[in-house]
Formats: sequence, structure tokens, C-alpha cells
Amino acid sequence: MTVTSPSVISAAAATVAAGPTELNRITADDDLFFKLHSLYPNALVNQLAYRFDTPLGRDLLERWHAHLATGFIARRVRTTRFPIARAHWEPATEALPLRWSDTPIPEDRVLDWFLEQAVVEFDPERGLVWQMAGAPLESGGTVVTLVASHVACDGGAMMHAIVDSLDRLNRGESPDRSASAGRLVGPIAGRGRFAADLADARRQLGAVARGIRAARRSRGVSEPARNPRPAAPRLPHADTWQAAEAIVQLDLAEWDAVAAAHGGTTNGLLIGVAVGLLGRSGRITDGAEVRVDIPHSMREAEDRRANATTGLPISVGYRVGERADLPAVRAALKAAGCAYRDPATIPPIQHLQPVQMLLPKVVLHRFARTAKAPECLCTNMGRTAQNIAVLGTHRARDVIMRPVVNPGPVALFRQVEVGVNLAFSCDDDTVTLVVTGGDPDRFPTRAALRELLAAEFADWELTPHFW
Repeated sequence: MTVTSPSVISAAAATVAAGPTELNRITADDDLFFKLHSLYPNALVNQLAYRFDTPLGRDLLERWHAHLATGFIARRVRTTRFPIARAHWEPATEALPLRWSDTPIPEDRVLDWFLEQAVVEFDPERGLVWQMAGAPLESGGTVVTLVASHVACDGGAMMHAIVDSLDRLNRGESPDRSASAGRLVGPIAGRGRFAADLADARRQLGAVARGIRAARRSRGVSEPARNPRPAAPRLPHADTWQAAEAIVQLDLAEWDAVAAAHGGTTNGLLIGVAVGLLGRSGRITDGAEVRVDIPHSMREAEDRRANATTGLPISVGYRVGERADLPAVRAALKAAGCAYRDPATIPPIQHLQPVQMLLPKVVLHRFARTAKAPECLCTNMGRTAQNIAVLGTHRARDVIMRPVVNPGPVALFRQVEVGVNLAFSCDDDTVTLVVTGGDPDRFPTRAALRELLAAEFADWELTPHFW
């Protein structure tokens, strides 16, 4: 794989020295994604995708690339040989180069091109955790993507890196780690690393003890159960399968009006559409209680963490021929948020994250082979698209933020029982919804997913515009 090491990266990294600042230790989620990377490398990545109506020069993307290469996602995992002590983040001194194509992309291949750019070989220990790509459109516009490993960033961290780098680029500033959000990544471990690791090991042992005590106190707390994947039908597929995906845009005013008319909120309607889609596909049966997972950001100002998101699970009833009960969804969301703020009502597994970090990779791999994916995952990124729509003097026509499930063995999709993922974002006028159907026997093709979605939108009296 070709790798670039711009001098600006090395120079900026050298300015971040170890000092009194505590090393930026990885979180339990970072650790989990890092260990699973060796088992399912890059199976799930975050992608930002743009469609511009105007031509963008390659030099503009190179300048943005240089800012990202000294920014918040320019980080690498530095492991420790000291038992129990956590690995930590250090500034990356390498970056994957801009992937640019001079071959114009037809308008009807834009979605395929976005998916193709999401297949990247990342290496978290070298800091090769993101890649930018661009190409002209036959219509005269430009498409651009930024793909990042979930090891190095959740959606909030990726947004922070993008906003910071674009602000600096659009102000005409030079790439500078010490003056950008990249300053939060370090410091680099110095001569006191052994003492720092020893201190962290002691803290981790304390965290394990506290976590076990908290798990015992909350052992009566349980999370909503997920529905098992029906064994039939089993459709013929090639050994490697790409999850079905659709991108659809809707009028924001219409979305909000429909949600309000049914006694719900933006989040409630998103969840209602997702549950209805599952039901139409045959993945769940009449009367089922669907487990819906909603990512909830724990990110704070000047937050150094790569992953700072937790999941709030709720249970939503499904009835054939009926729309989801949005007031009930709203009440469930409120109850889940309140429960997470009280340690006594947090499920034991959440308290045991420090114990999870002590598990060797081989043990975690054994558990991972029997783990299940969410049957319904709904992510609302809010009105973030307008904050990152301008690149230089160009404003994007469309901005898409989404998790991408990369191609993999069809048997694996069935084994982990992937369901549906919905990612919502909007500006002041338009909702952009990215829908991924990860069940090869309920959403076998993009066309099948689109047909089910169209029927669900019609039931809610929503007017979709599919890509």
C-alpha cells in the first residue's frame, strides 16, 4: 500500500512532547474496536461523502488533506508491554495519500463509487486510519469522500476533525497540529512512560474493582431482548455479499409535520420507519417487541477521546398494518436517557468495561464469533450537514454522513444477524437518510430495499426522493 509522510506531519508531531499532561489513554470502546480490527478488519467504517455541482481542483483536496493529517483523527495507537496498563493515542506521522481519479463518474454510479471508496486497508498502529478520495463527475461536478476507521473515531470525533480542518482551510491557515484540534491527540510518551504505565495499571485495577461492585449492585437490571433471525427463507447468494443500501432525501418540514401529527419527534419518526421496514421485510413477526439501539454521544468540550458514544436500547412494538406508536417511542427514549444517568439502572455489562479491556485478544475473538449485531440501529446526527458543506469557495449540493458495512462473507452476515441501520442528518431544508439492510435474505438487493422503503414512506405519507 502506498503511504505518504508529508514533512508537515513529522514537523508538527515533533512539537508535541511528553510533559505533565496525562497520556491520552484509549477508551473501552477504542480497545474493543482495536482488538476486533484483527478479526474483522474494516468491516465497519465511517464515511463522509460530498456531491458538488462544480469542479474542484485536486490541489484544494490536497490542502484539506494536509490539515486532516495534522488534525484530530491523525492519531495512532501505541501499545504498552506493561500488563494491565492501557494503550494510548499519539499523533500519527503518516497518512494514506489522497486517492484521486481523473476518470469522470456517471451520475448513476455515484452511490457505487462512494461504496467502492469505503474499502480501505487501515493500520491503527501506524496511524493509517483515514483516507480521502475524489473524482470528477460527467456532469461537470465533483464527488469527494472521507473514510475513517471506527478504531480512531466515532461520528462525533469525525465531525470534530472535519469542522476544525475545514474552518482552518477556509480561513487560509496553514496546517498546524499545535494550533488545531490535533493538539488534543498527544502527548508523545517520553522517558517517564514506565512510571505512567505503572500508574495507569493501578488505576485500571481500581476501575475493575469498582466496575465489579457496580455490576453486582445492578445485576437485576436487564436490557431489551433482540429477536432471533428467522432461518427461512435462505436466498442464493455469492460467497461475498454487499449489504443493500439506499440514500433517500425528504423535505424536513414535511418530516417534522408528520412526526408531530402522530404525537412524536424527529427521533421517534426515524425509529418508527425503521421498525416498519423490519416488519415489511419479514425479519420480525406480528406482535414482536423490537430492540432499537440509539447511539448517544458523551463527548464534551476539548474531549480527547476517539470514541465517546454509548448506546441507549429501547423496545418498540410492531403490529402488522399499523404504524409505530410514536408517543410510546418518545416515552421509551426519555426513560432510557434517565436510566443511563443512574448507575443503579445501568446494565451490569456496561459497568464491566474495565474488565473487558483486560481480556486478551484471543478470548475476545472467541466471544466475538458468537456476538450479534444490532437488529435495528438508528443514528440521528441532527443538523450537522450545513456546518461542513463548504470546501474553499464551493458549497456541496449533498452531504452524506453514514456508517458503511463493507462487503463480507454472506455466512457472516447471517451468523451475526445484522438487521437494519438508519443514519439521519439534515440541514435547514432537507433530510438525508441512509438506510442499510444487512440481512441478505430480507434485503437481498438495493432494489428490494428501495421497494420496502417506498411502501413504508407511503404509509407515513412521506414523499421520498431516492438517489
